[in-house]
Amino acid sequence: MKFGISTFVTDDGIDPVSLARAVEERGFESLVVAEHTHIPASRESPYPMGGELPSIYYRTLDPFVTLAAAAAVTSRIELFTGIALLIQRDPIITAKEAASIDLISGGRFVFGVGAGWNIEELRHHGTDPKTRGALLDERIEAIQALWTTEPAEYHGRFVDFDSSYQRPKPVQKPHPPIYIGGDSDATVKRIIRHEAGWIANPLPVDHLAKRIGQIRDGADHDVPLAQFGTPDDPDYWRAVEDLGFGQVALLLPTKPLDESLRLLDKLAAHVADYRG
Repeated sequence: MKFGISTFVTDDGIDPVSLARAVEERGFESLVVAEHTHIPASRESPYPMGGELPSIYYRTLDPFVTLAAAAAVTSRIELFTGIALLIQRDPIITAKEAASIDLISGGRFVFGVGAGWNIEELRHHGTDPKTRGALLDERIEAIQALWTTEPAEYHGRFVDFDSSYQRPKPVQKPHPPIYIGGDSDATVKRIIRHEAGWIANPLPVDHLAKRIGQIRDGADHDVPLAQFGTPDDPDYWRAVEDLGFGQVALLLPTKPLDESLRLLDKLAAHVADYRG
């Protein structure tokens, strides 16, 4: 099982360049970054973890800019959106941004996508909450078309463009890996439909096992499993490795440079102990 680092990169924490270098230098295998375009002041949608929404949600850097900076100063780690809120993104622009990172990095981009939870946030982007699942499906398919064909076209209910040329194409063939986030029956169906992987939150092991069983029962492909926000808990690591997770991304709290480096040292030491 691979170990990466997941975090919220913000304007008051460790900078993307220092973070990416430190993650790679310590032997981790991926950098997974979260996305929120903005946080509406209304705060109608409750925070899924309960309580007040942490300040990191208000301050996140754009994940594609962050990963492009990381790509320029690393040579080995995977660069993973965890997750890009595709229902809030133009698919043509997103396809180009993602393919550009894959090119700059030499084929290290991983596309984690999802629908998100903040209803007001997605409404500000013109997305109807009632149709966000169908919109997500079409945008995934449209991006795949732009990555893999030339000229590409897509004609759906929500995404519709005529035959077009777009470069660059991704380095990875047929395209970068796609992981879908979420925890619902609809998520299971979406993973199966798009022959994607699952990027899960650190849910209880028995719940993860149930979802994985549903996915594997319906899928015709070998479904890769990843995680965002994995706790520093070797017993939990062992349990999810037994479930078949190919990679986890340990949660790095958003802190200034020096404290972040100390935390990364601590996590790296724990991973080394786990691996024996």
